[in-house]
Amino acid sequence: MTFASIVAAARAEGRTLLDEVEAKSILKEAGIPATAATLATTAAEAQSQADAMGYPVVLKVVSPDIAHKSDAGGVKLNLADRAAVAAAFDEIIANANKAAPGARIKGVSVQQMAKPGTEVIVGMTTDPQFGPVMMFGLGGIMVEVLKDVSFRVVPLEPKDAASMIDDIKGKPILDGVRGQPPADIEALRSTILGVSELVQAHPEIRELDLNPVFAYPDGALAVDARIVVSEAAS
Repeated sequence: MTFASIVAAARAEGRTLLDEVEAKSILKEAGIPATAATLATTAAEAQSQADAMGYPVVLKVVSPDIAHKSDAGGVKLNLADRAAVAAAFDEIIANANKAAPGARIKGVSVQQMAKPGTEVIVGMTTDPQFGPVMMFGLGGIMVEVLKDVSFRVVPLEPKDAASMIDDIKGKPILDGVRGQPPADIEALRSTILGVSELVQAHPEIRELDLNPVFAYPDGALAVDARIVVSEAAS
């Protein structure tokens, strides 16, 4: 699906928050590395998609009415075979229906289980005065606890992406400390610039969060993606 068709479908359903399958499809179209994600509406579909993707996989509930998937029992990690996928699919649907009775459940996303890396966040928000503003920092819970982030106004030049990384206090973690391998800084710059170009090309995007992005010694990969678009013009 294209960006336009994804946004049109969401707006037709009265949504501004894209689901993760939609968000990762947009990232793929934009050339931003992210774990693959497909939508399964049955356990058999989930198995077929997992077979094609390769194990292990992650299953997550897809519902516009469930914001916190883990709290609703809607996430199953590190599934190693077809039997585990089928059991996880059934359990996720049952958990979601119990946690949020009446919730609209589109299905379950099947995603690659990424190898761990250094977690960073790449995001964008829309400022009333400045417009799209990019954010970078250490990811996962670190961004919530330490709030160690840097900001730049879109559009970004390569030097802007580089300085965003250099500006955070946690930069030594990315450089490699206590024997840890350094992160691929060039891959992180590329991801930041890719998001900047994406939101510049599509002003309908009002918010975007890639958290976490796993930074590796040889690349970077967005594991979770959240995109909010504007409402349809009346």
